[in-house]
Amino acid sequence: MKKTIQESIKERILIIDGAMGTMIQRHKLEEADYRGERFKNWHTDVKGNNDLLSITRPDIIIGIHKQYLEAGADIIETNTFSSTVIAQADYDMQSLAYELNVASARCARIAADEYTAKDPSKPRYVAGAIGPLNKTLSLSPDVNNPGYRAVSFDDVAAAYTEQIRGLVDGGVDVLLIETIFDTLNAKAAIYAIQNYFRKNPLPDSSDKSYRGHSLLGGRGALPIMISGTITDASGRTLSGQTLEAFYVSVMHANPLSVGLNCALGAAEMRPHIEELAQLCNCYTSAYPNAGLPNAFGEYDEQPHETAHIIEEWAANGWLNIVGGCCGTTPDHIKHIADEVAKFQPRVLPVLEEAL
Repeated sequence: MKKTIQESIKERILIIDGAMGTMIQRHKLEEADYRGERFKNWHTDVKGNNDLLSITRPDIIIGIHKQYLEAGADIIETNTFSSTVIAQADYDMQSLAYELNVASARCARIAADEYTAKDPSKPRYVAGAIGPLNKTLSLSPDVNNPGYRAVSFDDVAAAYTEQIRGLVDGGVDVLLIETIFDTLNAKAAIYAIQNYFRKNPLPDSSDKSYRGHSLLGGRGALPIMISGTITDASGRTLSGQTLEAFYVSVMHANPLSVGLNCALGAAEMRPHIEELAQLCNCYTSAYPNAGLPNAFGEYDEQPHETAHIIEEWAANGWLNIVGGCCGTTPDHIKHIADEVAKFQPRVLPVLEEAL
Protein backbone atom coordinates (compact mmCIF):
# COMPACT_ATOMS: atom_id res chain seq x y z
CA MET A 1 0.00 0.00 0.00
CA LYS A 2 1.29 3.46 -0.91
CA LYS A 3 2.49 5.54 2.02
CA THR A 4 0.27 8.47 2.84
CA ILE A 5 1.64 11.98 2.56
CA GLN A 6 1.33 12.17 6.35
CA GLU A 7 3.81 9.28 6.62
CA SER A 8 6.23 10.53 3.97
CA ILE A 9 6.47 14.03 5.43
CA LYS A 10 7.91 12.61 8.65
CA GLU A 11 10.73 10.87 6.78
CA ARG A 12 12.19 13.57 4.54
CA ILE A 13 11.76 17.08 3.20
CA LEU A 14 9.15 16.70 0.48
CA ILE A 15 9.61 18.42 -2.87
CA ILE A 16 6.71 20.22 -4.49
CA ASP A 17 6.84 21.11 -8.19
CA GLY A 18 7.62 24.42 -9.89
CA ALA A 19 5.70 26.82 -12.09
CA MET A 20 3.04 25.50 -14.44
CA GLY A 21 2.61 28.80 -16.30
CA THR A 22 6.33 29.13 -16.98
CA MET A 23 6.38 25.70 -18.58
CA ILE A 24 3.23 26.32 -20.61
CA GLN A 25 4.79 29.51 -22.01
CA ARG A 26 7.66 27.43 -23.39
CA HIS A 27 5.20 25.78 -25.79
CA LYS A 28 4.37 29.16 -27.39
CA LEU A 29 0.74 28.21 -27.83
CA GLU A 30 -1.69 30.19 -29.97
CA GLU A 31 -5.44 30.71 -29.75
CA ALA A 32 -6.15 27.55 -31.77
CA ASP A 33 -4.13 25.44 -29.34
CA TYR A 34 -6.23 26.58 -26.42
CA ARG A 35 -9.51 26.11 -28.30
CA GLY A 36 -8.88 22.64 -29.69
CA GLU A 37 -11.68 21.11 -31.75
CA ARG A 38 -14.28 21.29 -28.99
CA PHE A 39 -14.07 25.07 -28.50
CA LYS A 40 -13.18 25.93 -32.08
CA ASN A 41 -16.12 28.33 -32.37
CA TRP A 42 -16.16 29.67 -28.82
CA HIS A 43 -17.50 33.24 -28.78
CA THR A 44 -14.64 34.83 -26.81
CA ASP A 45 -10.85 34.59 -26.93
CA VAL A 46 -9.51 31.85 -24.65
CA LYS A 47 -5.76 32.19 -25.15
CA GLY A 48 -4.22 32.52 -21.70
CA ASN A 49 -6.78 30.28 -20.03
CA ASN A 50 -4.13 27.78 -19.03
CA ASP A 51 -6.54 25.62 -17.06
CA LEU A 52 -8.48 24.90 -20.26
CA LEU A 53 -5.46 23.02 -21.62
CA SER A 54 -6.26 20.15 -19.25
CA ILE A 55 -9.23 19.49 -21.56
CA THR A 56 -7.91 20.60 -24.96
CA ARG A 57 -4.22 19.65 -24.64
CA PRO A 58 -3.89 17.14 -21.78
CA ASP A 59 -0.72 15.83 -23.44
CA ILE A 60 1.03 19.12 -22.65
CA ILE A 61 -0.16 19.21 -19.03
CA ILE A 62 0.72 15.56 -18.36
CA GLY A 63 4.11 16.14 -20.00
CA ILE A 64 4.85 19.09 -17.70
CA HIS A 65 3.87 17.05 -14.64
CA LYS A 66 6.23 14.27 -15.75
CA GLN A 67 9.12 16.70 -16.17
CA TYR A 68 8.71 17.84 -12.56
CA LEU A 69 8.39 14.26 -11.31
CA GLU A 70 11.52 13.31 -13.23
CA ALA A 71 13.28 16.25 -11.54
CA GLY A 72 12.42 14.81 -8.12
CA ALA A 73 9.06 16.29 -7.14
CA ASP A 74 7.11 14.32 -4.54
CA ILE A 75 4.03 16.54 -4.90
CA ILE A 76 2.61 17.91 -8.16
CA GLU A 77 -0.10 20.55 -8.27
CA THR A 78 -3.15 20.30 -10.48
CA ASN A 79 -3.51 22.84 -13.27
CA THR A 80 -6.49 24.46 -11.52
CA PHE A 81 -5.30 27.83 -10.25
CA SER A 82 -8.26 29.54 -11.95
CA SER A 83 -10.75 26.67 -12.18
CA THR A 84 -13.66 28.32 -10.39
CA VAL A 85 -16.88 29.82 -11.72
CA ILE A 86 -15.64 33.22 -10.54
CA ALA A 87 -12.28 33.15 -12.33
CA GLN A 88 -13.60 31.38 -15.45
CA ALA A 89 -16.12 34.19 -15.94
CA ASP A 90 -13.30 36.09 -17.67
CA TYR A 91 -13.72 33.63 -20.57
CA ASP A 92 -17.47 33.04 -20.10
CA MET A 93 -16.60 29.43 -19.21
CA GLN A 94 -18.23 29.26 -15.78
CA SER A 95 -20.08 26.10 -16.75
CA LEU A 96 -16.79 24.25 -17.20
CA ALA A 97 -15.50 24.76 -13.66
CA TYR A 98 -16.26 21.27 -12.36
CA GLU A 99 -15.04 19.58 -15.54
CA LEU A 100 -11.78 21.57 -15.50
CA ASN A 101 -11.01 20.36 -11.99
CA VAL A 102 -11.76 16.73 -12.77
CA ALA A 103 -9.70 16.82 -15.97
CA SER A 104 -6.74 18.54 -14.34
CA ALA A 105 -6.76 16.18 -11.37
CA ARG A 106 -6.79 13.20 -13.72
CA CYS A 107 -3.86 14.58 -15.73
CA ALA A 108 -1.82 14.89 -12.54
CA ARG A 109 -3.03 11.52 -11.27
CA ILE A 110 -1.87 9.75 -14.45
CA ALA A 111 1.61 11.25 -14.14
CA ALA A 112 1.94 10.70 -10.38
CA ASP A 113 0.77 7.10 -10.52
CA GLU A 114 3.20 6.32 -13.35
CA TYR A 115 6.14 7.57 -11.30
CA THR A 116 4.95 5.88 -8.12
CA ALA A 117 4.78 2.60 -10.03
CA LYS A 118 8.36 3.11 -11.24
CA ASP A 119 9.60 3.51 -7.66
CA PRO A 120 7.07 2.54 -4.98
CA SER A 121 9.55 3.54 -2.27
CA LYS A 122 9.08 7.17 -3.39
CA PRO A 123 5.33 7.68 -3.69
CA ARG A 124 4.13 10.75 -5.57
CA TYR A 125 1.17 12.85 -4.49
CA VAL A 126 -1.32 15.11 -6.24
CA ALA A 127 -2.21 18.42 -4.60
CA GLY A 128 -5.46 19.97 -5.75
CA ALA A 129 -4.52 23.62 -6.34
CA ILE A 130 -7.10 26.11 -5.08
CA GLY A 131 -6.15 29.62 -6.17
CA PRO A 132 -6.93 32.96 -4.51
CA LEU A 133 -9.53 34.15 -7.08
CA ASN A 134 -9.48 37.39 -9.04
CA LYS A 135 -11.93 39.01 -6.60
CA THR A 136 -11.32 39.75 -2.95
CA LEU A 137 -13.61 39.71 0.07
CA SER A 138 -11.52 42.07 2.20
CA LEU A 139 -10.90 44.93 -0.20
CA SER A 140 -13.19 47.08 -2.31
CA PRO A 141 -12.42 47.39 -6.04
CA ASP A 142 -13.97 50.87 -5.94
CA VAL A 143 -11.82 53.51 -4.23
CA ASN A 144 -14.89 55.74 -3.93
CA ASN A 145 -16.90 53.09 -2.12
CA PRO A 146 -14.75 51.24 0.42
CA GLY A 147 -17.70 49.19 1.65
CA TYR A 148 -18.44 47.70 -1.76
CA ARG A 149 -17.52 44.09 -2.51
CA ALA A 150 -17.62 42.56 -5.97
CA VAL A 151 -18.44 39.16 -4.49
CA SER A 152 -19.96 37.79 -1.28
CA PHE A 153 -18.58 35.20 1.16
CA ASP A 154 -21.35 32.80 0.12
CA ASP A 155 -20.47 33.28 -3.57
CA VAL A 156 -16.82 32.49 -2.89
CA ALA A 157 -17.62 29.48 -0.72
CA ALA A 158 -19.98 28.11 -3.38
CA ALA A 159 -17.34 28.55 -6.09
CA TYR A 160 -14.74 26.77 -4.00
CA THR A 161 -17.19 23.98 -3.15
CA GLU A 162 -17.65 23.18 -6.83
CA GLN A 163 -13.89 23.21 -7.33
CA ILE A 164 -13.33 20.93 -4.34
CA ARG A 165 -15.92 18.46 -5.63
CA GLY A 166 -14.12 18.27 -8.97
CA LEU A 167 -10.70 17.84 -7.40
CA VAL A 168 -11.90 15.09 -5.08
CA ASP A 169 -13.71 13.30 -7.90
CA GLY A 170 -10.55 13.56 -9.99
CA GLY A 171 -8.54 11.78 -7.31
CA VAL A 172 -6.27 14.28 -5.54
CA ASP A 173 -4.43 13.34 -2.34
CA VAL A 174 -4.41 16.73 -0.63
CA LEU A 175 -6.09 20.12 -1.09
CA LEU A 176 -3.76 23.12 -1.42
CA ILE A 177 -5.16 26.60 -0.76
CA GLU A 178 -2.36 28.70 -2.24
CA THR A 179 -1.09 32.16 -3.11
CA ILE A 180 -3.34 33.67 -0.46
CA PHE A 181 -3.29 37.46 -0.48
CA ASP A 182 -6.70 37.84 1.18
CA THR A 183 -7.17 35.60 4.20
CA LEU A 184 -10.94 35.99 4.09
CA ASN A 185 -10.95 34.29 0.68
CA ALA A 186 -8.87 31.51 2.23
CA LYS A 187 -11.31 31.20 5.13
CA ALA A 188 -14.11 30.77 2.61
CA ALA A 189 -12.10 27.95 1.02
CA ILE A 190 -11.54 26.34 4.43
CA TYR A 191 -15.24 26.62 5.20
CA ALA A 192 -16.06 25.07 1.81
CA ILE A 193 -13.70 22.14 2.46
CA GLN A 194 -15.08 21.50 5.92
CA ASN A 195 -18.66 21.72 4.72
CA TYR A 196 -17.99 19.47 1.72
CA PHE A 197 -16.52 16.67 3.83
CA ARG A 198 -19.25 16.94 6.43
CA LYS A 199 -21.68 16.05 3.67
CA ASN A 200 -19.33 13.70 1.81
CA PRO A 201 -16.98 12.10 4.37
CA LEU A 202 -14.20 9.87 3.13
CA PRO A 203 -13.52 6.51 4.76
CA ASP A 204 -11.59 7.00 8.01
CA SER A 205 -7.83 6.75 7.71
CA SER A 206 -5.90 4.58 10.14
CA ASP A 207 -3.17 7.21 10.37
CA LYS A 208 -4.07 9.59 13.21
CA SER A 209 -0.48 10.58 13.84
CA TYR A 210 -0.42 14.17 12.65
CA ARG A 211 -2.30 17.01 14.21
CA GLY A 212 -5.44 17.78 12.31
CA HIS A 213 -5.82 14.42 10.57
CA SER A 214 -9.54 15.00 10.42
CA LEU A 215 -11.36 18.28 10.28
CA LEU A 216 -14.53 16.59 11.34
CA GLY A 217 -14.00 14.94 14.69
CA GLY A 218 -13.44 11.42 13.37
CA ARG A 219 -14.93 11.52 9.88
CA GLY A 220 -12.49 11.41 7.01
CA ALA A 221 -11.32 14.43 5.02
CA LEU A 222 -8.38 15.08 2.75
CA PRO A 223 -5.50 16.92 4.41
CA ILE A 224 -5.17 20.63 3.71
CA MET A 225 -2.06 22.58 2.81
CA ILE A 226 -2.26 26.38 3.15
CA SER A 227 0.18 28.78 1.50
CA GLY A 228 0.05 32.55 1.86
CA THR A 229 1.78 35.34 -0.01
CA ILE A 230 3.85 38.10 1.56
CA THR A 231 3.71 40.78 -1.09
CA ASP A 232 6.62 43.08 -0.22
CA ALA A 233 9.30 44.05 2.32
CA SER A 234 6.63 45.07 4.85
CA GLY A 235 6.16 41.40 5.70
CA ARG A 236 2.40 41.63 5.20
CA THR A 237 -0.15 40.11 2.88
CA LEU A 238 -1.91 42.36 0.36
CA SER A 239 -4.88 42.66 2.72
CA GLY A 240 -2.56 43.88 5.48
CA GLN A 241 -1.93 40.93 7.79
CA THR A 242 1.41 40.11 9.33
CA LEU A 243 2.65 36.55 8.97
CA GLU A 244 1.73 35.72 12.56
CA ALA A 245 -1.78 37.15 12.10
CA PHE A 246 -2.18 35.14 8.94
CA TYR A 247 -1.15 31.93 10.68
CA VAL A 248 -3.50 32.55 13.61
CA SER A 249 -6.33 33.21 11.14
CA VAL A 250 -6.02 29.81 9.44
CA MET A 251 -4.73 27.50 12.17
CA HIS A 252 -8.29 26.49 13.09
CA ALA A 253 -8.31 24.40 9.88
CA ASN A 254 -5.77 22.02 11.51
CA PRO A 255 -3.74 22.02 8.27
CA LEU A 256 -1.08 19.52 7.34
CA SER A 257 1.15 22.48 6.49
CA VAL A 258 1.23 26.26 6.39
CA GLY A 259 3.71 28.07 4.20
CA LEU A 260 4.50 30.83 1.75
CA ASN A 261 4.73 31.03 -2.02
CA CYS A 262 4.94 33.56 -4.85
CA ALA A 263 5.63 37.34 -4.87
CA LEU A 264 9.14 37.02 -3.42
CA GLY A 265 12.31 35.26 -4.45
CA ALA A 266 14.10 32.98 -2.01
CA ALA A 267 16.45 35.73 -0.80
CA GLU A 268 13.55 38.04 0.07
CA MET A 269 11.45 35.23 1.53
CA ARG A 270 14.15 33.96 3.90
CA PRO A 271 13.27 35.96 7.06
CA HIS A 272 9.62 35.04 6.70
CA ILE A 273 10.39 31.32 6.42
CA GLU A 274 12.55 31.57 9.53
CA GLU A 275 9.68 33.25 11.38
CA LEU A 276 7.18 30.70 10.11
CA ALA A 277 9.31 27.81 11.34
CA GLN A 278 9.10 29.26 14.85
CA LEU A 279 5.35 29.97 14.67
CA CYS A 280 3.90 26.79 13.22
CA ASN A 281 2.64 23.86 15.21
CA CYS A 282 2.06 22.08 11.90
CA TYR A 283 4.48 21.35 9.05
CA THR A 284 5.91 24.21 6.98
CA SER A 285 6.15 24.76 3.24
CA ALA A 286 7.93 27.23 0.98
CA TYR A 287 8.00 27.67 -2.77
CA PRO A 288 9.48 31.02 -3.77
CA ASN A 289 9.78 32.58 -7.20
CA ALA A 290 12.99 32.35 -9.20
CA GLY A 291 14.08 35.69 -7.80
CA LEU A 292 12.26 38.93 -8.58
CA PRO A 293 11.06 39.70 -12.13
CA ASN A 294 13.21 41.87 -14.36
CA ALA A 295 11.98 44.88 -16.34
CA PHE A 296 10.36 42.54 -18.87
CA GLY A 297 8.54 40.51 -16.24
CA GLU A 298 10.87 37.55 -16.67
CA TYR A 299 12.83 35.65 -14.02
CA ASP A 300 16.60 35.45 -14.26
CA GLU A 301 17.60 33.57 -11.11
CA GLN A 302 19.37 30.38 -12.11
CA PRO A 303 18.54 26.97 -10.60
CA HIS A 304 21.79 26.71 -8.65
CA GLU A 305 21.26 30.18 -7.19
CA THR A 306 17.77 29.40 -5.90
CA ALA A 307 18.90 26.04 -4.54
CA HIS A 308 21.89 27.59 -2.74
CA ILE A 309 19.62 29.94 -0.80
CA ILE A 310 17.14 27.20 0.07
CA GLU A 311 19.93 24.87 1.21
CA GLU A 312 20.47 27.14 4.23
CA TRP A 313 16.79 26.90 5.15
CA ALA A 314 17.02 23.11 5.16
CA ALA A 315 20.27 23.16 7.12
CA ASN A 316 18.61 25.34 9.75
CA GLY A 317 15.72 22.92 10.11
CA TRP A 318 13.02 25.26 8.79
CA LEU A 319 11.49 23.09 6.07
CA ASN A 320 9.09 20.22 5.57
CA ILE A 321 7.96 20.94 2.00
CA VAL A 322 9.86 23.04 -0.55
CA GLY A 323 9.72 23.81 -4.26
CA GLY A 324 9.29 26.70 -6.65
CA CYS A 325 6.72 29.19 -7.91
CA CYS A 326 6.83 31.74 -10.77
CA GLY A 327 9.80 31.39 -13.09
CA THR A 328 10.96 28.07 -11.68
CA THR A 329 11.45 25.06 -13.95
CA PRO A 330 12.27 21.36 -13.60
CA ASP A 331 15.95 22.38 -13.46
CA HIS A 332 15.21 24.53 -10.40
CA ILE A 333 13.34 21.67 -8.75
CA LYS A 334 16.14 19.20 -9.44
CA HIS A 335 18.75 21.51 -7.93
CA ILE A 336 16.56 22.18 -4.89
CA ALA A 337 15.84 18.47 -4.42
CA ASP A 338 19.54 17.60 -4.63
CA GLU A 339 20.52 20.27 -2.11
CA VAL A 340 17.92 19.51 0.56
CA ALA A 341 18.16 15.70 0.33
CA LYS A 342 21.06 15.65 2.78
CA PHE A 343 19.08 17.37 5.55
CA GLN A 344 16.43 16.13 7.94
CA PRO A 345 12.96 17.67 7.85
CA ARG A 346 11.84 20.20 10.44
CA VAL A 347 10.59 18.53 13.59
CA LEU A 348 7.19 19.54 14.90
CA PRO A 349 7.28 21.35 18.25
CA VAL A 350 6.13 19.38 21.28
CA LEU A 351 2.99 20.92 22.69
CA GLU A 352 2.16 20.74 26.34
CA GLU A 353 -0.85 18.59 27.05
CA ALA A 354 -3.86 20.48 28.33
CA LEU A 355 -4.40 20.04 32.05
